[in-house]
Amino acid sequence: MSEVKEPPVVLRWSRHPRQVGRARAALRAALAAWGLSSVQDSAELVLSELLTNAGRHARVSPGREIETRFIPVGGGVRIEVHDASEAPPVTRRAAPESTDGRGLFIVSALARSWGIGERNGPGKFVWAHVVAEGASRAR
Repeated sequence: MSEVKEPPVVLRWSRHPRQVGRARAALRAALAAWGLSSVQDSAELVLSELLTNAGRHARVSPGREIETRFIPVGGGVRIEVHDASEAPPVTRRAAPESTDGRGLFIVSALARSWGIGERNGPGKFVWAHVVAEGASRAR
């Protein structure tokens, strides 16, 4: 018997900071439905960082939305954040007293892997694969 593949959850968001909490709630619901609540805390934090970065730095024309995709894969979830900006995210060294600039370090610490991909159309997407401890190394 083959494993049933769950469809990805694809949602669109404005750049407003309030959308980050709504996106986390959608991710939480998807993880619960897929039986992946064990990765919830890490996955929510990764999503928060990626979506916040897109909202702050992806300077795009009004009306362009940010798209998220949650895909169950390899004992965890692949989180994608798509935006219409061509500029890749930049890891920077934050000063100790700084209140921002650590997002990609957090993503690196919590995700098994992460990267940047090209879209069919304008922009790029940033993805991260968050897995439960002890999950297989399949990607």
